[in-house]
Amino acid sequence: MNDVAVAVATAVTFGWLGMVVAISFMEAPLKFRAPGITLQLGLGIGRIVFRALNRVEIALAAVLVLAVALGSPTVPVLVAMAAPVALLVVQLLAVRPRLNRRSDRVLAGEQLRRSRLHHIYVVLESAKVLALLALGIVLFAH
Repeated sequence: MNDVAVAVATAVTFGWLGMVVAISFMEAPLKFRAPGITLQLGLGIGRIVFRALNRVEIALAAVLVLAVALGSPTVPVLVAMAAPVALLVVQLLAVRPRLNRRSDRVLAGEQLRRSRLHHIYVVLESAKVLALLALGIVLFAH
C-alpha cells in the first residue's frame, strides 16, 4: 500500500477504535450509575448516543474502505479491514433493529426480562475492538 493510504487507514482505524471503546465500554455502562438515571432515561440517552456512534462508524468504515481500495492493498490488509466492517454490518442490520424494538417496548412502559440481545451486541462490539486493533497492527506493518 502507498504511504498516504496507509496513513489515512491507520488514522481512521485508531480513531474508530477509540470511539468504540469510549462509548461502548465507558459511557454506556457508566451512565446507568449516575444519580437519578432511570432505566428509561438511560435507554433514551443510549439510543441517541449509539445512533450517532453508528453514523460516525459508517462514515469511518466508508473512508477506511476507500483508503484501502485506493492504496493497492495486500491480502492481509483486505482481510483485516473486512472484519470490523463486517461486524459493523451485522450489528446494524441484525442486532440493532431488534434492540431498538425492545427498547421501544421498555420506553413504552413494558416490563421485560433481561435479553440476550444486549450480550450479543457486546460480544460483537468486543470482536470489533479486537478486529480494529488487529487491522491497526497490520497497517503499522506496512
